[in-house]
Amino acid sequence: MSTTASRPLSLLDLARVHSGEPIAEGIARSRRLAQTADSRGYTRLWFAEHHNMPHVASSATSLLIQHIAAATENIRVGAGGIMLPNHSPLVIAEQFGTLETLFPGRIDLGLGRAPGTDGVTMRALRRDGTEADHFQSDVMELNGYLAGYSRIPGVNAFPGHRTDVPLHILGSSLFGAQLAAQLGVPYAFASHFAPQMLTQAAETYREQFDSSKSLAGPGSKPHFIAAANVIAHDDGDYAREQQRQAEDSWIRTMLGRNKQLSDDDVTQLRDHPAGQQVLGMLSRTVSGTQKEVVDWLDAFGDGVQADEIMLVNLAPSEEAQQRTLELLAPTG
Repeated sequence: MSTTASRPLSLLDLARVHSGEPIAEGIARSRRLAQTADSRGYTRLWFAEHHNMPHVASSATSLLIQHIAAATENIRVGAGGIMLPNHSPLVIAEQFGTLETLFPGRIDLGLGRAPGTDGVTMRALRRDGTEADHFQSDVMELNGYLAGYSRIPGVNAFPGHRTDVPLHILGSSLFGAQLAAQLGVPYAFASHFAPQMLTQAAETYREQFDSSKSLAGPGSKPHFIAAANVIAHDDGDYAREQQRQAEDSWIRTMLGRNKQLSDDDVTQLRDHPAGQQVLGMLSRTVSGTQKEVVDWLDAFGDGVQADEIMLVNLAPSEEAQQRTLELLAPTG
């Protein structure tokens, strides 16, 4: 019986901050989990850019990446992702060029075109929503800075120039799949919360992948990353109870804005169409014993021909998160 998944495993850390705890504790927990992942052979660890969310501590994404990379030795650390419409490509090239200079060979740059926040906060970021319209040209400009052939004569990123930080396109629709295929770069699909188009996006990406103009260089091959929520524990029932708590938390977050939901409210909402919609967002979730989770991950990866699986450690408890990392570890 295999005790590890058949594909490389990576991690997406949402840098959660629990209610009532200092933000510093949420970051410290991410650091502890990163050190476990580093020692257990996971491929990469990504953080996502979100804004105006009191329970998410990854808004200054490049700073958190620096903090975690400094606390680890081997695991690749990066963005999953930077919401490029919020930034100038030059600034991101400078930030990630600096990270690559400090931690050579360990930095990834995943790029998304969503704002990572709501409309009011987007305006506070001095954005009006039209920035996403030139996402592709911004990706090309950013790549030029990192690869050493700036698309703006006389302007270069220092640090950043010729650091060749690898780019990944992120998405939950066919747009990202098509763009990643056109640019010949890896593609990561956000199936941990938006699974509806996973299969179609995977097929589109592979069918349309163009290695002849790949930003990753000649001979590039498609690399598809699918995301899933996981909780593994020696006690399968405990893992499933952790999943239920995580689902309830999602219902509170998504449906309880500007109001307090009681435990009874949440229980009733689980059977309501609105609650079912929220739970549907988490349909790519597995909880159980080591064997149950590994078997599910292998079947999940086979179903979309994933080259790598990005795990979201969904358990509310840090003890359960740590045990998940230990049980699913690529190395002992």
